[in-house]
Amino acid sequence: SHFQALATAVSGTVGNGNIAGVALAIALGGPGATFWMIIAGLLGMSSKFVECTLGVKYRIIDENGEVSGGPMYYLKSAFEKRDLPFLGKILAGLFAILCVGGSFGGGNMFQANQAFSQLEGQFSMLEGNGVYFGFILSVLVGAVIIGGIKSIANVTEKIVPFMAVLYVGASMFIIIMNYDQVFDVLILIFDSAFSGDAAKGGFVGVLVQGFRRAAFSNEAGVGSAAIAHSAVKTNEPVTEGIVALLEPFIDTVVICTMTAIVIIITGRHTGYDLEGAQLTSSAFESVISWFPMLLVVAIFLFAFSTMISWSYYGLKSWTYLFGKSKLTEYSYKLLFLIFIIIGSSVSLESVINFSDMMILAMAFPNILGLYMLSGEVRTDLRDYLARVKSGAIKKFK
Repeated sequence: SHFQALATAVSGTVGNGNIAGVALAIALGGPGATFWMIIAGLLGMSSKFVECTLGVKYRIIDENGEVSGGPMYYLKSAFEKRDLPFLGKILAGLFAILCVGGSFGGGNMFQANQAFSQLEGQFSMLEGNGVYFGFILSVLVGAVIIGGIKSIANVTEKIVPFMAVLYVGASMFIIIMNYDQVFDVLILIFDSAFSGDAAKGGFVGVLVQGFRRAAFSNEAGVGSAAIAHSAVKTNEPVTEGIVALLEPFIDTVVICTMTAIVIIITGRHTGYDLEGAQLTSSAFESVISWFPMLLVVAIFLFAFSTMISWSYYGLKSWTYLFGKSKLTEYSYKLLFLIFIIIGSSVSLESVINFSDMMILAMAFPNILGLYMLSGEVRTDLRDYLARVKSGAIKKFK
């Protein structure tokens, strides 16, 4: 359904990057980095609309009714239309390879790493036992991803609203408790947005780390969400593009901004030698003493939902490269589960470097395809709106 596709894609974009990634951006660029996150989120709504519309338009449905779509398919089509089929195949294959790497990195190892980091921060007895945590997490994730996309959709449509209410509710509580400081915080964010440090934080934190699947941002331009949206039940590609517009807004404009305000309003943005999720946890703890324990649960849910969504993205890319069979499917899923254990037991720095490299690179072939097909999508949008206005079709049918 539209909602399941949105929930699956949002669970892929809303991850521990919203908790840990925002803290990293502010630590790097100061409060002004928040401004650039918001700008990136608003601009990202446009590219998300284009790629998800194309995902539905160029999807392939096999004889069993299983849907495959995403940049791999519309990249081929974009260049075939321009009599460059070989280049289209190269870019589609490159995207698929990078998407598999991204699923192992930002969509998997980073999530497991930060989930264990938060748990370890609350229970010192667990220090150095990431392998065991990773094994347990891999068993739980494996129980879901063996079920395929329907299983993933059923899980994410329940988890995403719950974790959104949990995390956003606590953020709102802290902001309301300190309502008299909110205006000053917003002024600070805007004033420092154009300083040298803030520009550095904005560009590195949003335009680089933000493209990373698990970091702050919204995956707009990366192309991964188009894979999930391709499976939606609709005959109107434009409607899915409109639904997808919500993702960058929810992920970056709302959740990332609220996290940033909490960190700044509690004064945790300066003078604290903490990184990632632990810095955000410290900010919440300064107002709600017991919240770090609840944040352990929230971070686990963020990690879990992100991993099951990205396992689907990676699997679709894997089968595009190696063909669809039981052997190829289970070989990918086994590798994915192994990377959960690896991510739980290695350093954050090595995980971030690998994730950045894979997911940022995914954007290059995808954005080239979006640019070439943007005129086609504009024509489709105008046609759809004209039919809605004339009454020929009803909205979101």
